[in-house]
Amino acid sequence: EVQLVESGGGSVQVGESLKLSCVLSGYISGRYCMGWFRQGPDNEDEGVTMIDIDGTTTYRHSVKGRFIVSRDDPKNTLYLEMNNLQPEDSAMYYCAAELAQGGGGNCGDYDQADLLNYSGQGTQVTVAS
Repeated sequence: EVQLVESGGGSVQVGESLKLSCVLSGYISGRYCMGWFRQGPDNEDEGVTMIDIDGTTTYRHSVKGRFIVSRDDPKNTLYLEMNNLQPEDSAMYYCAAELAQGGGGNCGDYDQADLLNYSGQGTQVTVAS
């Protein structure tokens, strides 16, 4: 079984930054597609970003240029650096992962992040105006 644990959320003011982390643990064999999705007040899951095993990234349009996803595979850790945060970014943020099939380029785009097999418990991000 694979577990994901997020951290780094909090309450910030408009324009400030946060960096989320997600540690992958458990029975890990192979390389994983990883991503972030969020759930806002409407309780709808919204894909934020995906990072492929080859490092290729895709982002939701509204966060492109402000958010940066990265991965440290030796540490089994996924990061999301969020800059210039806006009130509409307020949500519970979840990291997600799924064992990659084949080589790079098969993980899908950001809008599939909420469909990956494994996800964590989430970390809350609140941006006050």
